[in-house]
Parts: sequence; structure tokens; C-alpha cells
Amino acid sequence: MKLYYSPGSCSLSVHIALHEAGLAFESVLASTKTKKLPDGSDYLRINPKGQVPLLETDSGERISEGVVIVQYIADQVPAKQLAPAWGTLERYRLMEWLNFITTEVHKGFSPLFMPGMPEEAKTLTRQRLRSKFEWVNQQLPTKTWLMGDTFTVADGYLFTTASWARHVQLDLTDLAHLQAYLTRVGARPAVQAAMRSEGLIK
Repeated sequence: MKLYYSPGSCSLSVHIALHEAGLAFESVLASTKTKKLPDGSDYLRINPKGQVPLLETDSGERISEGVVIVQYIADQVPAKQLAPAWGTLERYRLMEWLNFITTEVHKGFSPLFMPGMPEEAKTLTRQRLRSKFEWVNQQLPTKTWLMGDTFTVADGYLFTTASWARHVQLDLTDLAHLQAYLTRVGARPAVQAAMRSEGLIK
């Protein structure tokens, strides 16, 4: 498999899933600004959306959209329990988390990374994001992971998006349950490996 990624972006979630799954893959840096690959070729010829992540399977199929990709990865290695089985209520609970993270958290950060966004709008955006993380914090006192006792692809995704807070002056340090949870996720060997592979840690 081949993962097209940009360091520290939402593609980190897929990097984490691949390392957790133990699957063999090649990672290819894809600039979301220049739309160029390391060899100078046009990334838009591979992914017309121009976004990351993009996963190319061993059969040559290309899958876009992170929440779809991480579920595909999880389903390749069901024994790892990175996603519950299809058709179970727990699978829909996972999808519920993934949908919340992608629509309420991930997309919620977008205005904070947009050049020229008025500070007043950024302040309102931070307040809205803060309320989403406060809700997550309330879900965690009795849980090790988002789904309970089992680490899933949703955990890698929330960890990825929460890591952006420090870059946009969004203070979450007082959310004790969330911070303890993020520490647990960050300590996992697969998460450490994914972050090293993107140059986020040494």
C-alpha cells in the first residue's frame, strides 16, 4: 500500500492506523500547497481533490477521505480490533465517533488555519471548538479509549485533531480527562512511530 500524506495534517490519523495495524506500506510526501510530489510530478493527477490523505491499495485502487481510509485499514486486520465488525451496534458507535470528529472537530479547525480570517471570527471558532472538546472530556472519566477498553481508529483521529490546538491558541490544558487520554494515546508505540515517520518527534 501507499499513503500520500502531509506532516501533522489529518493524514497522521491514517499513519497511526497503518502502524497500529502492522501493515506494510510506503509513505509519499504530498504537498497540499504546491500539489507536487517529491519527484516533481503533479499530485493532482493522482488525487484531483489535491488533499491528503490518499491511500493506494496493493491492487491499485485509490481511497480518499480519512474516516473511510482508517476503516478500510482496520478491516484488513480484524484481529487487531481497530474497528468493530460490520453490522454490529459497536461499529455504528465507532462511525458515530468518526463522524463527530470529522464534522465537529476537524472541520471546526478550518477557519483558524485560513489566511485573512478576522480575529473576531477566530475567537468565535475557538469558543465553539472548546465546547466540543469539553463534551469529549465529559465522556472520558470511566473510559480508557473512546470506545471503552479497546483502542480504535477513532482514537488516532481525535489525537491528531487535538494536536492542532496548540498551534491556534486553543487552550485545552485544564480538561483533565482529555489530557490524560491524549497522554495515553501519545504513549502508544504505533503512535510514536507514526509521529517519527512524519518528523513530528525525534
